[in-house]
Amino acid sequence: MSETVKPADAEEAKPRARGRPRSLASRDAILRAARELMDQLGPSGVTMEAVAARAGVGKPTVYRWWPDRHAVAMAALMEAQPPAAALPAAKRTRTLQAALEQQMQGIADTFASPKGRSVASMIAASDPNTELSKAFRNHFVLARREEGRVLLQQALQRGELREGLDLDVALDLLYGPLFFRLLLGHAPLDVAFVKQLLTQVLLGLRSDSRI
Repeated sequence: MSETVKPADAEEAKPRARGRPRSLASRDAILRAARELMDQLGPSGVTMEAVAARAGVGKPTVYRWWPDRHAVAMAALMEAQPPAAALPAAKRTRTLQAALEQQMQGIADTFASPKGRSVASMIAASDPNTELSKAFRNHFVLARREEGRVLLQQALQRGELREGLDLDVALDLLYGPLFFRLLLGHAPLDVAFVKQLLTQVLLGLRSDSRI
């Protein structure tokens, strides 16, 4: 006996026409629903069923965008911070320190929120091979790291950084301490820390006396 498709999911279960774009309106509704669920119930309240119901879409729509509930939660958390690479061109011409400070302070502000602290606590206590840890690594840490790569490449083109710089090592130097402090919680992740971290790291990366 063939499985009956529920009416709510019937439209979503139909194969999409080739090349048909996924609905951005549905994506926004899903992320909004995930944020509301995190605010009300914490990260554990973000399930594919609950998100779909609150967003008014079928579960297949949620799965078209994200593979699991942890990825949805991470996407909702990072949505509050615009990607550095998407900033207007005029803002990308600022010094590297100013651009990185804005981006890294955005990370700190994101995890200073109640839902951000809850997510950080769950990640710190979880096995690195869990889906939550993988989602955090793939959908947040690596995404922020690639934004930083764009900023470093722009600074290289402006001559702010020394030639022959290993970008991967530089990115680890910048973001390693940030996420280390985030996950261990042994000291504040605040404006003063971000400024001091950037000042000390960029001393070794810059091409001259400018930061």
